[in-house]
Amino acid sequence: MSARPDGPPRDGRRWLTLLEPVLLAALGAAQTLAFVRTAWWPLPLLAAAMLAGRLRRAAPARAFLLGWSFGTGWLLAGVWWLFISMHRYGGLPAALAALAVLALASLLSLYLGAAAAAFSRWRTGNDSGRDSGRDSGRAGRDALLFAALWLLAELARGVVFTGFPWVASGYAQVDAPLAALAPWVGVYGIGAAGAGLAAWLAFGVSERRWLPAAAAAIVLLLLARMPVPSFTRAAGDLAVALVQTNVPQDEKFDAGRLPQTLAAVQKALLAARADLVVVPETAVPLLPDQLQDFVPGYWQGLLDHFAAGGAGAGRFALVGLPLGDFDRGYTNSVVGLPAPAAAAAGAPAAPYRYDKAHLVPFGEFIPYGFRWFTELMNIPLGDFARGRLDPPPFLAAGQRVAPNICYEDLFGEELARRFVAGADAAPTLMANLSNIAWFGPTIAVDQHLHISRLRTLEFQVPMVRATNTGATAAITHEALVAAMVVPQTRGTLVAKVQGRAGVTPYAWWAGRFGVAPLAWAALAVVGAFIWRSRRHRAGPSAPADPAAPR
Repeated sequence: MSARPDGPPRDGRRWLTLLEPVLLAALGAAQTLAFVRTAWWPLPLLAAAMLAGRLRRAAPARAFLLGWSFGTGWLLAGVWWLFISMHRYGGLPAALAALAVLALASLLSLYLGAAAAAFSRWRTGNDSGRDSGRDSGRAGRDALLFAALWLLAELARGVVFTGFPWVASGYAQVDAPLAALAPWVGVYGIGAAGAGLAAWLAFGVSERRWLPAAAAAIVLLLLARMPVPSFTRAAGDLAVALVQTNVPQDEKFDAGRLPQTLAAVQKALLAARADLVVVPETAVPLLPDQLQDFVPGYWQGLLDHFAAGGAGAGRFALVGLPLGDFDRGYTNSVVGLPAPAAAAAGAPAAPYRYDKAHLVPFGEFIPYGFRWFTELMNIPLGDFARGRLDPPPFLAAGQRVAPNICYEDLFGEELARRFVAGADAAPTLMANLSNIAWFGPTIAVDQHLHISRLRTLEFQVPMVRATNTGATAAITHEALVAAMVVPQTRGTLVAKVQGRAGVTPYAWWAGRFGVAPLAWAALAVVGAFIWRSRRHRAGPSAPADPAAPR
């Protein structure tokens, strides 16, 4: 007896149904290439297009699984290096560290899964239970809904529970045509625009309507050729010396190695010949009082050196070190040297101080209910107090320098708070101080560099980066890496940076309202689709009976 003709295809579809979440997870993971080597920027757009095309043919429950799988693969491939910090340096057993990274990626991908299910539920053509191929505008409307839900998912990941927007989709577009949108809508707006264009292309192709597909491609071409207005203006040059200390993380707090580490930082600070010298986050890994006990006169010597200033020496410095005490709490801080001139009353002025405001969960503060987890790891200085979100800039050689520490530069909407004062008081230069040695010589170094580059496009203000192991670099206001120290080496980068005065549209609205305007716009789009869906499902109302009593 011959086999039923529809048997093998059904078996094939069954295997495809089982493998599809795995394939979409692999597709999400493949995007990591573009976050490391930005020349691969079309890859995330292609991945989003393929995801959108599949979601359009899936029921809501299935769409949730596919969106969640895509997001989990995306985050696992993008932040796998967290395993190194937890296992190698934190002492967490390998299996538990791997499980923690998987749990993080899985939980954060619930947002994208929910967005995928919502798209399947409210897309055009689903309101009557079947697609209407005769609707020529359906591809564009569905692409708009996909972009709005994608935006809400990324905002949720970037804001809820302190947020973790690493590998947000817009960061892959820093060297792409969509980067022209940065000073207007920021990284989340770039990500939403990319998702919408990708979906528009996919839906046009799936419907064999080439106008939407061509329109998406034309928009990208127009963005590539569109001149970006200059919202900031030149505000003078600054010679900077950026120190890369290259201290292995397992030696950073080793008492036997501390004298050597402190001596190297001191030598770099005293030898620098620049207007501004910057050393990394916790380059001095002890409190000033501890320094006095450990190396007498160390901190006072630095204070005296920069107070003297003068030609042929460093004039100003930003130094990363912890501050505080047991009673008031400890902070991950930056001290600006020299101290301002003493007040008229003769009281000594305190040096400039910046305290990190956006702390890293588990590394710098302990989320409620998770102390048991942090106690499994051996991470020093693991519970800091928070600083201000809108601190004043550090005044150095005519420039207004805005320090930020480690992954604080992921949160552009928070950095924007510093620009609310207006063009004449806003920062003219940003300085990132990082200790990324926690993650070893991994893709995290390149990813973080591109994050800083996108910040310079949003604010049209340059950024200098002084890191422990890389990437130590000077970045122009146009996101060009003017100079960089080779990662995983010790050295000092001396470069000239042009400060920029002014405020971009993104800095203006994000500084006042945060990400709320983007969320409102996305919710308005989704709300319109929900209303339309409910109206169509309710069907036309019955005609009134003229004989009915009024």
